[in-house]
Amino acid sequence: MKKYFIYLMVGLLPVIAFAQVEQVEKQTNEGDFFIPDSLKSLIPVTKQSLLRDVDVIFNSRMAYNSNFMDGSHTLSEFNVNQLRFEVKGKIHDKVYFRFRNRYTREPIPGDLDNISRSVDLAFIRIDLSPKTKFSFGKLCADWGGFEFDFNPIDILTYNDVIEYADNFLVGAGISHDFADGKNSLSFQVLNSRTKTYEEQYGSSAPPNIHPSEYPLAMVANWRGSFFDGKFETTYSYSFFNEAQGAHMNYFALGNKFKAKNFVLYYDFQYSDEGLDRKGIVSSIISSQYQYAAQNALYVENWIRAEYLVSPKINLLLTVMNSNHSWKDNPDPNGSSKLSTSYGLIPTVQYMPFKDMNIKFYVAYTARKYNYTSYAENAFGVKDYTTGLLGFGFIAPLLIL
Repeated sequence: MKKYFIYLMVGLLPVIAFAQVEQVEKQTNEGDFFIPDSLKSLIPVTKQSLLRDVDVIFNSRMAYNSNFMDGSHTLSEFNVNQLRFEVKGKIHDKVYFRFRNRYTREPIPGDLDNISRSVDLAFIRIDLSPKTKFSFGKLCADWGGFEFDFNPIDILTYNDVIEYADNFLVGAGISHDFADGKNSLSFQVLNSRTKTYEEQYGSSAPPNIHPSEYPLAMVANWRGSFFDGKFETTYSYSFFNEAQGAHMNYFALGNKFKAKNFVLYYDFQYSDEGLDRKGIVSSIISSQYQYAAQNALYVENWIRAEYLVSPKINLLLTVMNSNHSWKDNPDPNGSSKLSTSYGLIPTVQYMPFKDMNIKFYVAYTARKYNYTSYAENAFGVKDYTTGLLGFGFIAPLLIL
């Protein structure tokens, strides 16, 4: 019987080989043409040496997620949580470029900056000197805090301020590393948002506030390193000219402590908004007030601890909270504090490969949204909780 099976497999080898060729060719030719595609290289062979200074990366996070609302299961599904295509590298000894496109966001151009919201980064950097660098294009706003410094694929859920902010904005920036190698300063001038004032606020724009002719933001950041790199900081202050007479002052203070197999992060965020850009306060009061809230305040804390149990096992715990207040509440008997959100994300990561940064993970994201008794009585809002159990993988796949 074994002999006949061998004869059968030998006879089928040409068929199997042909089938494999068919699989390789699938979805490479566009239609059934009389003349097949030539598949010529887009990059001439004579210029392919330039690729040695270029990285092509698929930043990916995919998972099987189970969703919960107030403790009850609502949906389980496979989900591509993050997929961002990135190309970066040098095109000259002093010229660097970076482009990153997000495939999990709708590609709608902003009316103000005329570039798709799905494009995170599209800029060039010119090295004016070994320590001074100038950047221009769509940039990553240089907020302080380590939460925003992480690759987005490594953050399962953002705290409220970053989640609802415009974090990638068109503008210019300059940075300088000091001679001690432990401190650096950066300064950016950016559009204050991706949309025009009318598109951003629409019918909810307060009638007493008018758009500014200069919707710009200024961001200053200081990074420091102390005690042989065991303690690091990234502190920033940002001023946004949102509209005439309505500005935003934003402070972000990031702290990092690193031991042998342990890392602890703590971020403090403070966003004082003359006109509510995040929209959380406005959504709470919407049952009674049709316009965007004026003088909203967001104060946050974010903590992340990582402990490398073994070269292949990493334990993480993220704890966060965000406080939402309406300083301009016209109710003389009302409270400025409206709500607080909480988050808890225990995570276990498994890293099977030494030479490739692929992490398989299981995590549970628990969120709780508490409204003050005043907000419940005045605006009809109610407390609720959400949960997300995820099994998946995280990988910045470097393909070139």
